Amino acid sequence: MSGFLKVDGTRIVDQHGNEVVLHGAGLGGWMTSGFPGCEYQVREGLEEAIGKQKSEFFFDKVRHYAHASFLEHFFAEPDAAFFKSLGLNCIRIAVGYRHFEDDQNPRVLKPNAFKHLDRAIEISAKHSIYTVIDVHTAPGGQSGGWHADGGTHLANFWRHKDFQDRLVWLWSELAKKYKDNTWVAGYNVLNEPADPHPQHKALVDVYDRLHDTIRPIDEEHIIFLDGNTFATDFTKFPEDAGRRWRNTAYAIHDYAVYGFPSSPEPYEGSEAQKERLVKTYKRKREWMDQRGLCVWNGEWGPVYARKEYDGDKTEDINERRYEVLKDQLEIYEKDRLSWSIWLYKDIGFQGMVYVSPDTPYRKKFQEFLAKKHRLAADAWGKDDTHVKHIYSPIVSLIEESVKDKSHLKLYPPLWTVPERVTRLSRTMLVAEFLVKEWADLLKGLDEVQLEELAKSFAFENCLKRDGLNDVLTAHAERVSKSKLQ
Repeated sequence: MSGFLKVDGTRIVDQHGNEVVLHGAGLGGWMTSGFPGCEYQVREGLEEAIGKQKSEFFFDKVRHYAHASFLEHFFAEPDAAFFKSLGLNCIRIAVGYRHFEDDQNPRVLKPNAFKHLDRAIEISAKHSIYTVIDVHTAPGGQSGGWHADGGTHLANFWRHKDFQDRLVWLWSELAKKYKDNTWVAGYNVLNEPADPHPQHKALVDVYDRLHDTIRPIDEEHIIFLDGNTFATDFTKFPEDAGRRWRNTAYAIHDYAVYGFPSSPEPYEGSEAQKERLVKTYKRKREWMDQRGLCVWNGEWGPVYARKEYDGDKTEDINERRYEVLKDQLEIYEKDRLSWSIWLYKDIGFQGMVYVSPDTPYRKKFQEFLAKKHRLAADAWGKDDTHVKHIYSPIVSLIEESVKDKSHLKLYPPLWTVPERVTRLSRTMLVAEFLVKEWADLLKGLDEVQLEELAKSFAFENCLKRDGLNDVLTAHAERVSKSKLQ
């Protein structure tokens, strides 16, 4: 049995005061999927297409216990065993608020609200893997990104106190549920907030409320706080943060520009490129370093090329992405940084394992996925090669029509004019029209056929991304050995 992990200055330690460096990955789209659109749109679209009973069966398996659902197949004991075999020790579990309460019945726990989260935590603990509970979507949407599941680019969580009250209520329920579980490393209370207030006032107030709600229930678990503007900006956090928020680590998200199709140049590992990686990383954690606070890298990692879309360039692209991965890990290793790459499993873009092209799901959705890629309807790691010429005139129209160029800089600043056009026109507008097309592909299937699709996500039906896994394992082994020396 493990003991509770704690924050001790800049380090995470076990119950004996020994340093613990967390190496892991997030479950990503397990309980917060989307693509096209966001999670609630996908679920509503499927329910409309095949009915409530079959839709619930596909996702959650609420009736027939002879079968397993998408959520059960996606993460099961073979996944945890494989994860542990790589020398990794922590899984960040992204959950959405809609799994616990309904918008039409707020602050009332759904039946079996903890069923899937309980199972993932228990399976992980069986293999001595810590878990971090990550509330990835909050009522109203905390960032305007598709992953906040708000269905709009406006982060309405910050505009309505009742949305904030509901998040506080949810964390009171989560804390009561898991306060005695020592294999839960801690609580990542709000993923990638984007509070538009110039002083980040709403975010600090919410963090105060969450801390003051959780701590009377649970003094033991670490609280992980993301920086504002997608876990990048801590500059408006209170100076007394180290005393104000007890047993707390601060979460950066350190995605490298060279790990994506939008990279300004191919990654060669030049000194200038490495210096850019270092500067970006150091800038994100600078505020904590100046105050002697604990840093956790809650998300990072390149995306990878796929043969069906990138052809003969695939191998070369991916070798360069592995070099980005290695060079980032070399930076982290010097700081003995705890980290979680974004994704354990997907359908081939970023995951450590991914659904085989030979499975029923990949075959069924092959043409649809190719269309979605061609239209660049996903915000994540998009490649707009085929449609950029369509949207460029919209970007130009906006840029030319706004006289005061400072007015082009809206919050969040990471969303330039081209990025904002992308978010609204492609990943929301176009994606919205694709949801029904995705759902219609499941029409006419019985429960056996639906489970065959869901089973495509089971570990035995997935391929391993060995290049990625080898790099992660080698890093974990080096850090482990250095701890013994």
